[in-house]
Amino acid sequence: MKLFLIAGEPSGDRLGAALMAGLKALHPDVAFSGVGGPLMQAEGMQSLFPMEELSVMGIAEVLPKYFALKRRIAEAAAAALAAQPDAMITIDSPDFCLRVAKMVKASAPRLRTIHYVAPSVWAWRPGRAAKMARVIDHVLALLPFEPPLMQAAGMTCDFVGHPVVAEPLASPEEVAMFAGEGPLILALPGSRKGEVTRLAPVLGQTLALVKLAHPKARVALPTVRGVADLVRTLTDDWPIRPEIIMDATRKRAAFAAADVAIAASGTVSLELAANGCPMVIAYDMHPVTLWLMRRAALVDTVTLVNLVSDTRAVPEFIGERCRPDLIAPEVLHLMQDGSAQQQAMDVTMDRLGRGGQAPGLRAAQSVLASIASA
Repeated sequence: MKLFLIAGEPSGDRLGAALMAGLKALHPDVAFSGVGGPLMQAEGMQSLFPMEELSVMGIAEVLPKYFALKRRIAEAAAAALAAQPDAMITIDSPDFCLRVAKMVKASAPRLRTIHYVAPSVWAWRPGRAAKMARVIDHVLALLPFEPPLMQAAGMTCDFVGHPVVAEPLASPEEVAMFAGEGPLILALPGSRKGEVTRLAPVLGQTLALVKLAHPKARVALPTVRGVADLVRTLTDDWPIRPEIIMDATRKRAAFAAADVAIAASGTVSLELAANGCPMVIAYDMHPVTLWLMRRAALVDTVTLVNLVSDTRAVPEFIGERCRPDLIAPEVLHLMQDGSAQQQAMDVTMDRLGRGGQAPGLRAAQSVLASIASA
């Protein structure tokens, strides 16, 4: 069996790697090609080009790279057609992946196309599902309320669970690596260059206010290779010098040991919930992108913990509210008492499949069943 996969950012790379591991367990002779990051490459893929080139978000941010991305879309589509796979699996990054799928379907309409991560039509632009159904046959959904929405648009869809519920948690010995006198704060400015550039100064100024109340506070900043150098540059003048973490084991320990996190919006909120770490969400983007997204929004929160638990337990500081003077008081409050978030975090993990079959294996089963039904 041959499969062509495309992932465009670190969260997609994690999803793809778990899916590949599940597929190899169920179908040992499977062969992979496509675009992926280090985790997918470790599972046996040679990436067509560096995945980091695709980690761009927002209309205003994409425009300067439009022609380069357009070339990569054509290159990926041509490679997928040349590979003649049993299915093409695109993973998140819909702006890139669905354009590839459109080109592929135009040339090979019978090729099975599977998209991993349902579009958030419950949040904004509900018409995206019907548009996606023109080029996608089957969807692997991370959230339990998504399959009916995809099926109504004309695609088959399975809820396969969120991979965060299967990620290993730190051992007591690993957590002990962060034992220290002052509280530990996780700073998580995102995995894209645009996110880091906008959020790092805000986080630094927030930490200056927190340090007034906690002079011995420590900061850990897990990051990814694509933005590591940028992170080092932008945090060089922070009032609390962060420990920049690249090692997976140490990152896991930091998530478990932290007293509070200041995080960019995204799946990182689920990682924090899995570790029971109280959080505030801070996020900013280009004003044009922010204005357009707000006009299209169908929900009043961007945080997955809030959405899955059906609460608003996690405070958000978005756009013009992404200000140190607003964020710091909430951080200080959570450092004193984060218990109010614990129930919402537990509900979230249970609804995402904690304690059940590994999501990567469930996704692999869904892929194989979809191919068999074609």
